[in-house]
Amino acid sequence: MNNLLNNLNKQQREAVEHTEGPLLILAGAGSGKTRVLTHRIAYLINVKNVNPSNILAITFTNKAAKEMKERVESLLEFSYDMWVSTFHSACARILRMEIEKLEGYKRNFIIFDTDDQVRLIKECLKELNYNEKNFPPKEVLSTISRAKDKLIGPDKFFDRYGRDFRTKKIADIYSLYQKKLMANNALDFDDILFKTVELFQYRPDVLEHYQQKFKYIMVDEYQDTNYCQYMLVNLLAKNHRNLCVVGDDDQSIYSWRGADIGNILNFEKDFPDAKVIKLEQNYRSTQTILDAANSVISNNFGRKKKRLWTDNGEGKPIVYYKAMDERDEADFIIEQIDRMAFQEQRSLNNFAILYRTNTQSRVLEEMCMARGIPYKIVGGFRFYDRAEVKDVIAYLRVIQNPEGDLSLKRIINVPKRGIGKATINALEAYAAEQGVSFYESLLMADNIDGIDKKAKGKIKEFLRLIAELMSIAEEEPASEVINQVIIRSGYLEELEKGDEEDQERSKNIKELISAALEYEEKNEDTSLGGFLENMALMSDIDGLDERREGITMMTLHSAKGLEFPVVFICGLEEGLFPTQRAYFDEYQLEEERRLMYVGITRAKEKLFLTSAFERTLYGSTSYTMESRFLKEISKELMIRV
Repeated sequence: MNNLLNNLNKQQREAVEHTEGPLLILAGAGSGKTRVLTHRIAYLINVKNVNPSNILAITFTNKAAKEMKERVESLLEFSYDMWVSTFHSACARILRMEIEKLEGYKRNFIIFDTDDQVRLIKECLKELNYNEKNFPPKEVLSTISRAKDKLIGPDKFFDRYGRDFRTKKIADIYSLYQKKLMANNALDFDDILFKTVELFQYRPDVLEHYQQKFKYIMVDEYQDTNYCQYMLVNLLAKNHRNLCVVGDDDQSIYSWRGADIGNILNFEKDFPDAKVIKLEQNYRSTQTILDAANSVISNNFGRKKKRLWTDNGEGKPIVYYKAMDERDEADFIIEQIDRMAFQEQRSLNNFAILYRTNTQSRVLEEMCMARGIPYKIVGGFRFYDRAEVKDVIAYLRVIQNPEGDLSLKRIINVPKRGIGKATINALEAYAAEQGVSFYESLLMADNIDGIDKKAKGKIKEFLRLIAELMSIAEEEPASEVINQVIIRSGYLEELEKGDEEDQERSKNIKELISAALEYEEKNEDTSLGGFLENMALMSDIDGLDERREGITMMTLHSAKGLEFPVVFICGLEEGLFPTQRAYFDEYQLEEERRLMYVGITRAKEKLFLTSAFERTLYGSTSYTMESRFLKEISKELMIRV
């Protein structure tokens, strides 16, 4: 074991050997925090003779937990029954043994997924006679989830927010939703943590049992914990106080998911006797890349002071390119990758393109398609594969050719308009029996048995919509047809009223307008038919075998925890990155800056930054200003090309 410790640097070794009492490890990007955690667990077992069952190690993903356990077992050359898991896995394991001590639940509880939750919320709305349009189920669930993150149950929610008319109604839904969950002996994902904390708070004997069991607790990515997770950890650690938390406040980028950076910043207030160890030696990047990251993040006030350094050498200067527009930007990026892959004999897997929003991938994807260069999207779908984009394209295909059954069936009830499965089955049966298209069966709906009067009325409304859009398509260019489709269908309105995920999807369908505008600039035929044909030809090229190598494209949020030899960060413009909503909110601006820091520190050897003079996004073109983050990087570190 001592030989293994010899491979650690001074700070890493100090973190491994400090086993008693509270410990905060501030682990900068690429500083080997997983190595420290795994060696620390192995050290506790092999040197300190701690029983493996007395150790609880928490991380945020199942993949990370699996990797951590495998690395510990490799160090020990033996397999142990250790609690190395995510928060949710650990809590589910506890609840399987203990939940009957909470009134109304049994051990064989089930866990509801998102679809189950939405259905249950819809039941609540129906029972309470609340209009679904006024209380979109996903939006309500998002509010309930945020409340549970803060350990606010239905009663406390009512006490806190019940004076407001709308939130009082949501309190009613929340209360009924929890009753229905209990009636189903079910927990939602947030309940797994919430109910564990509740169990510990109301049953001190159960808490004491687990406090005695887990004598040593380690939590990875502590900057990403929410209040509920914070309480859970502090309750368990209260007795022995051998709590080791590892994280980097400079990489706290998930406040929109409930993460509270205050948990790591205030650790020393919670544990005044805590030892603090900073891991500042980076094993990933060049010093130039680290100096850029340091110079950006130093502009944040809400952080623990640290400065990354490396023995990897100075490295190449950072390259900055200011493009004319998003097409020029994409052309530059793909051209650079193509050149480096050939000249430096690099695999395409060496390259990553990072962007602030998913919609930015479209132009990059199209550029790859045009050049026949394979690529892969991480943490999201390729632009034209996204469900909402496919929905709008299906509308366009129906307008162009209503006889296409597949597209028509896709959108007949999208957004929901009261044409349910039974009605569709009756229409399909009639079409098969009469040997006509599905569209013709819609025209004959009044004569079809098995379709009620209300559904027949909805079919007529749908046919009127399609007829109006067909008329528009005869006169207007493709971009305006798309605009009218997303507005008149009610699809855009439905998404914009939804949660954050739905609002992101609304941006994607607006981005389809940008694609059409771009097509119209380059082609005399600006019709819907011309646009669809052009898009179909482009999509046909896109038969990427996922097993093959390719350029990696992803949002900056998805890139956390990853690393690549060559990284491009594009769209560095005010209003895009940082986002417009950060202008008047210092807290959000600091989170955007942390996101930039995360992006920069993904690069091992080379970093490219790009922006554009003007950009067409979500269907509108605007002139841009360079991101303030570019100005925060020392000029000596960067060359403009």
